[in-house]
Amino acid sequence: MKRGYTDEHAAAGVKAKLPEIETWPNQYPDYEIEIVMPEFTSVCPKTGLPDFGRVVLRYVPDRLCLELKSYKMYLLAYRDLGIFQENVVNRVLRDVVKAAKPVSATVVGEFTPRGGLATVVTAEWSRARKVGRGKR
Repeated sequence: MKRGYTDEHAAAGVKAKLPEIETWPNQYPDYEIEIVMPEFTSVCPKTGLPDFGRVVLRYVPDRLCLELKSYKMYLLAYRDLGIFQENVVNRVLRDVVKAAKPVSATVVGEFTPRGGLATVVTAEWSRARKVGRGKR
């Protein structure tokens, strides 16, 4: 049986250059921020067809908070990027953790159904655990 998806499809977009996520100094301890992108789009690396969804980021800041315009521009850069939905969520988490160094962060991608199947992908990171679910 011939496999329709290649290793190149699987790795597509994972290392693509995206806009920098800027930060600013946090002034308060012990609170959570939730940022919702209700109209997220990316592209399936195999078919070239658009993927639509909602991306929710929840994080507890430490010394830095995400600057919203730069985060929005970062997410909009996915619009023309061929990348699997699972990789979108894990890449966003990785890039947010790298930029803001939060106490904890969770990214949830709720993608519009294709062929009758809806996909929800969740990736988590916590400084206390030093590991993220689904993180390599």
